[in-house]
Amino acid sequence: MSDPWTAQTEALGAFIRGQRELAKLSLRQLAEMTKLSHPYLSQVERGMHQPSVRVLKLLSEALNVSAETLLTQAGLLEGHDHATYEAEMTERVMSAIRADRRLTDAQQAALITVYDSMLRD
Repeated sequence: MSDPWTAQTEALGAFIRGQRELAKLSLRQLAEMTKLSHPYLSQVERGMHQPSVRVLKLLSEALNVSAETLLTQAGLLEGHDHATYEAEMTERVMSAIRADRRLTDAQQAALITVYDSMLRD
């Protein structure tokens, strides 16, 4: 049986991999976007390495996932306050838009832009 920290690291890696796949990015593309090495990102996704907060921030920007969501997945934030709940809901909507294969990339981008602009108002 693995310790809780190892399980958390593996869950974080799986979450990052899932978000990368939803964004239709290869590991090499994500590495280029974040200026991180391909082997390092592979280790993160396989749960072999716990990324720093700086790396989580880079990944959140590249994957269009809130930093809070990644920090929570990493076990560095706890609880589900109102802001965290809103961030999780936003991530779910955006993930659903990205996962809908009936939409073109341009349509997905347009929907995400409209959704994001409505949340800011």
